[in-house]
Formats: sequence, C-alpha cells, structure tokens
Amino acid sequence: MNVKKAIVLVVDEAPNNLILMNGVLQDQYEVKLANSGRAALDIMQQVPRPHLVVLDVDLPDIDGYEVCRQLKSSPDTADVPVIFLQRERDEPRAFEHCAAEVVSKPVSPDVLRARVDTHWQLRHSKELLKQQRNLLEHVVEEVTTELSQMLDAMIWAMASLAEMREYETANHLRRVQHYVQALARQLQGHKRFAEELSDANIKALFKAAPLHDIGKVQIPDAILLKPDRLTDEEFAVMKRHTEYGRDAIVSVEHHLGFSNTFLRYAREITYSHQEKYDGSGYPQGLKGEQIPMSARLMAVADVYDALISKRVYKPAFTHETAMEMIRQGSGEHFDPDVVDAMLTVEEEFMAIAGRYSDPG
Repeated sequence: MNVKKAIVLVVDEAPNNLILMNGVLQDQYEVKLANSGRAALDIMQQVPRPHLVVLDVDLPDIDGYEVCRQLKSSPDTADVPVIFLQRERDEPRAFEHCAAEVVSKPVSPDVLRARVDTHWQLRHSKELLKQQRNLLEHVVEEVTTELSQMLDAMIWAMASLAEMREYETANHLRRVQHYVQALARQLQGHKRFAEELSDANIKALFKAAPLHDIGKVQIPDAILLKPDRLTDEEFAVMKRHTEYGRDAIVSVEHHLGFSNTFLRYAREITYSHQEKYDGSGYPQGLKGEQIPMSARLMAVADVYDALISKRVYKPAFTHETAMEMIRQGSGEHFDPDVVDAMLTVEEEFMAIAGRYSDPG
C-alpha cells in the first residue's frame, strides 16, 4: 500500500548540517531543505505544506524567531510544530516564540529523530481526534434531526386526534403555530418578553403550539360536536379540556422523570390558553402576568384563527373584523403588548392565513 510520508522542512544555513539531518530523517519522512529564512517561508506556502519544521535560530537573512512568528501568524501554518535548533539553550525565548521543542547544536542524530517522531505523532493524533470529533458531530446532528422529526410527527399526531374530532382542520394547527411564532419574534426585543423569548425558546413554542387543545379528546362528542349553544352544564364539561390537556403533559413529565422547555410550554398552553387578561377566564381565573407568557400568545393566535374560520355554527369574519375585535379585547381578554405585536405583524398573519387556508 502506498502511504504518503509526512513532510518535514529542515532549515539551516550550513550545507553539512542539512545533509546530516536529511540523512537522519529521509527513511521515514519526505524531507525538504532550505538554507535561509526567506526560502523556508516560500516553501511553507507551497502545496502540500510541510507538516513539521526543524528550524535553526541563527539564519543569515530572517532569523528563526521571525520565521516562527510569521508561521504562527498565518492561519494556514499556525498549527505546524516548529523545533528550534540552538547552540545556546535559551529555551524560555524559544518557547516565547511558539517553539514546540528545542534541540541543541551540534545536533545529535538520535535526539533529533526522537524529537521529530514525537511531535509528528502528536500532530497526527490531534488531526485524528479532530476528524473523529467532526464525524461525531455529524452523527449527533443526524441523530438529533431524526429525533426532532420523530418528535414533530408525534406532536402532530397527538394534536390531530383532538382537532379532527371537532370542526378544526390540520391547517388550523399550522396557522396557529405560525401565528405564535410571528408574535414571539415580534416581541423578542420587548422588555417584558426578551428574557423568555430566546431563539431556542421560540422554536420550542412553535413545536408546542399545536397541542393547545389535546385535552378535547376526553370531551364527549355530544358536547364537542354540538352545533348549538352549550348549556351551562355542558360548558362546564367543555372547560375541563384545559385540565385534561395539562394532565396529559404532566403524565409525560412524570414518566420521563424530567421536564424541559418544550414540555413546560405545552403544559402552560394546554392549561392556560383560555385565561383572560382581566381575570375572567378559566380554569384558574388568572390575571395579567399571572398567565404564562406562552398562553398569552396562544390566546391571541387561537381567537384570531377562530374568528377568520368558517364553522357550522358561524360564518368566517374578515381579517379586518377579526383584528378590530381583538383590538377591542386588549387589556380585557388579551395582553395589550401581545395585541400591539399582532397589529404590527398583521400582514404576516394574513399571509399565514392564506398559505394554510382550509380547502373548499
């Protein structure tokens, strides 16, 4: 098998020293020779570049210290180990100039060979570790992507179980997802929301949003699908979908033995998206910032989509009408800052509604 040898550049003004060192190294390495600092720098720019440099400090034009400095200042050659050759062992100065090793002159062939072997093996090992790390990162990225896709599919399946039983469609879930994301991005720089709305948290919100009504799977069809106004008793049953949804997420957390940002948002949204800013909502009657941020965003997104969507019990309102109704609910039903964010991105809301419109 033809295995390429590592390239070692040997730099020394004296021809006899170059011949000696070439003889010591040539059986194991591809040796390149230079008799000046300038020649050494020229060789280091060639491709392929030497993997290691043996460098005499006392050179006629550019001394070894300056050659080493220039090598270390270039990203292309900064990681090349440099072994200094010195008549006087001024090691502190050599290491200050980024030398990897110092060999005394006159050069002992055995010492030189041992130092070159050691530093080549070290560099080779570092390169192997870097390759393995890159490979591992690639594998982790692939696995993470696959797990994320699996999670998305499971979330979608769970959310669809509830939505498909009622008058909602899969597109409702898509629209709400994107409304929440648009609101979160708009509020990222707001002092009340900035700490919570990191890019990572917005991604978690986006994933959690479709789960807002999963508790409806436990609501009887006679109530869930009733086209007429619910009685007080029926509405009391309907309101429990928030508790059922919350309990489903909590059971997942208990089974896993931990929670995370996604599960927290899912739990908050399912349980609290029917709360109202003035405290008149359910299930807890929370008021203002007692309502989790995620649920305050979901409240606006969900109501907007309900208003612009046709149902068997109501016609679809226009975008303008829906916007005005939500604006009128600012400070009562909805967080005023979230309403302001919605008004700012209303064209994006319209685009989302159009992109994921219901068939027919």
